[in-house]
Amino acid sequence: MTELNGFLPPLTPQGSSSLVPKMPWYYSGTLLTVEYLTDPANVRAILPDDIDLAPEQPGAVAIVWADWQSCSTGGLELLDPVRAQYLEAFMVVRCSHKGIVYSRCVAIWVNKDFAIGRGWFQGYPKKLGNIAVTRVFNKGKATPKLENGGQFGASIAAYDHRLASAVVTLREPAESNGFVNGHKMLHSRFMPSISKDAGMSLDQLITMGGTDVEIGETWKGDAELHLGDSQWDELHSILPVQEILGGYYREIGVTFNGGELVEDRSQAI
Repeated sequence: MTELNGFLPPLTPQGSSSLVPKMPWYYSGTLLTVEYLTDPANVRAILPDDIDLAPEQPGAVAIVWADWQSCSTGGLELLDPVRAQYLEAFMVVRCSHKGIVYSRCVAIWVNKDFAIGRGWFQGYPKKLGNIAVTRVFNKGKATPKLENGGQFGASIAAYDHRLASAVVTLREPAESNGFVNGHKMLHSRFMPSISKDAGMSLDQLITMGGTDVEIGETWKGDAELHLGDSQWDELHSILPVQEILGGYYREIGVTFNGGELVEDRSQAI
């Protein structure tokens, strides 16, 4: 019989139809981040029972707009950029598990199917959405500059409903792009059993982070943020804004080549 190949379905003899190629995956892009405070009870409500709040600033949240170009080994996607370029926006909180502080993505929207497949494999709760963020170009007047007063806008919409909009005004260079999205990620990978009411066939707690990290220009400044809800998505209602902490812009390159299993509660059903 012919062997079927591919990292994720669909599998074929050649493996070229696979939604996602095998690891490692390489990313180059920019991050526009707004950090704010919400009531810690809101963060507690979005965490699983066996994951604790972070011991410091437990109500801190980051919303991040990422403009990515990505590829696998060999970089063929870069020559067919519809397979390489995508936008995503995600909500991050901090948490603690067995005394270790982690970052955790609790909501995320993305505009390409391969990024959804890759994200579900990593435990990101990705959904399809429309994401927009101001880009930097080297020349002309239709671009902000990385300088004091440079302004960036960003938005998230899903199913034609606006869920978030932000404006970040740069003030000065920075050493980091905030503290909320600055730890290894602690995510849940799960899949319900095909047998009704039989629990989870896949139920894993995993941790992961990037390697070969390259940091480019990083700026901080002031931010405005407005969150909304729709009948299909919760954002304002689960993590409402109490106080804006600041905004950040960062250029970054990173490699993902796997994570680590923390706990496995999967059932063989």
